[in-house]
Amino acid sequence: MRMRSSILGSLVIGLILAGVGLGCDRDRADDASHLTGGELVYEAEFDDGEIGTEWRTGFDGWGVVDGEIHAEGARNDALWLQEPLPDAFRVSFTARSESEEGDIKFEILGDGETHESGYVGIFGGWNNQLNIIARLDEHGEDRLVGADGHSVEPGRTYQMDVVRTDHRLRWYVDGDLFLAYDDANPLRGDEHRYFGFNNWEAPLYFDEVRIYDLQE
Repeated sequence: MRMRSSILGSLVIGLILAGVGLGCDRDRADDASHLTGGELVYEAEFDDGEIGTEWRTGFDGWGVVDGEIHAEGARNDALWLQEPLPDAFRVSFTARSESEEGDIKFEILGDGETHESGYVGIFGGWNNQLNIIARLDEHGEDRLVGADGHSVEPGRTYQMDVVRTDHRLRWYVDGDLFLAYDDANPLRGDEHRYFGFNNWEAPLYFDEVRIYDLQE
């Protein structure tokens, strides 16, 4: 009887500990605490009609239309912000596609000039069929494909927040966790410090860029 009680007690304790572990993992995955706070280190709105000299691109089709950054047909010649990201950050911006193709696209933790030099986020890619975060290759086998059932609504402006405080890159859309890329070997260093908007063919609009340092 004493042995049964001991075994039963061990099983209960094991289940409790397992539940705590699972709960912590779930909480970490769904944690939205980093959507507020932090030190604002960069912000830009484009109401003056200018992109600003701190942005770089090789495609002259990037411009400002009615106070928003706009491009179509850039074919992955991104518009890169030359201000380096903090080690722990939140990048916030708004994004809109005016096409049934969707294809809202950004690059983060790249080298500031080269496509696929960091992570690539795509909402409604491949004719509004796939949502991905890719590491160094948007067609790579290690890309994360998810957020099933979500596609870009043409003309709708989305609030985007991209957060990294550890090994996980989290992408929130309208305040909800959209995709989280768990990277055992996170991209870091001088070649992985920059953020950019990207575009293939669809007419895209971006605005209200804010970057926060989340370092405690």
